[in-house]
Amino acid sequence: MKIIIVTGMSGAGKTKAADWLEDQGFYCIDNMPPKLVMNFVDLSKANGMDKIAFVADIRGGEFFSDLVEVIDQLKKQEDIESAVFFVDASTPTLVRRFNETRRHHPLDPLAPGKVNQSIIEDERARLESVRKKADYIIDTSTMKVADFNMAMTRIFLGSKGNQFNINVTSFGFKYGIPSESDIMVDVRFIPNPYYIKSLKPLTGNNKKIVNYVFKSELANEFVDRYHALIKELIPGYIHEGKYHLNVAFGCTGGHHRSVAIANKMAELFKADGFRVTVTHRDLDFIAKGDSKK
Repeated sequence: MKIIIVTGMSGAGKTKAADWLEDQGFYCIDNMPPKLVMNFVDLSKANGMDKIAFVADIRGGEFFSDLVEVIDQLKKQEDIESAVFFVDASTPTLVRRFNETRRHHPLDPLAPGKVNQSIIEDERARLESVRKKADYIIDTSTMKVADFNMAMTRIFLGSKGNQFNINVTSFGFKYGIPSESDIMVDVRFIPNPYYIKSLKPLTGNNKKIVNYVFKSELANEFVDRYHALIKELIPGYIHEGKYHLNVAFGCTGGHHRSVAIANKMAELFKADGFRVTVTHRDLDFIAKGDSKK
């Protein structure tokens, strides 16, 4: 018998996880008091049910405190293959999701659309003991539904093939840093083609800029070493249930060096078999006189 306990932060995506598990043939039960789980498991055994998913979270109130004990009981059952799947997201993301949808938060049911950071952090503290029991933790802060489903597939079905997603972004520091980036790198140590009159109007997508940037041994060495570093980190991310990485490269204006570096890194990641998207955040500002409007 397979049993999945789906838990985690309110608004992080537990319902989406239950929907996916249901599509895989799991009998899903939402918000059952943890003390009743073992009774239901015994009943399910008698009726031949072999795939069950329980969604348990802070909505259970006082009953939720029993979840850790139930998890330990399931782990002791030799005829049960159990796993705890914890769905998480950053505090700013959860605040935004609740306030955009004007949903009630379980810890503040009388104030729809007015969820603040302290409520989220309160819930996070209450869930810490359960989080420590998790076999899989996934952060949905920057995930689209397709990314989330792919992560679920990789975790529970062991799908073959490289399903890790890397979004490579170029940007200019003069326009602000991209808040969604997991890793941000300053490439302003590379010689700047901006100060060469014939190159200034071009972008890092132009071969002349690419040749100029990679004429620097430092740029080539950086790309080789940083590519190797990211490849070393990815198995660790996957182990922690993270299947999407946002890597951002910044220069002064986001037109030349960062674009060339981002394109080169994306090319290398694609050659590794990863799913790669490339975004040049600030290139469109060239046509606006090099200023944001």
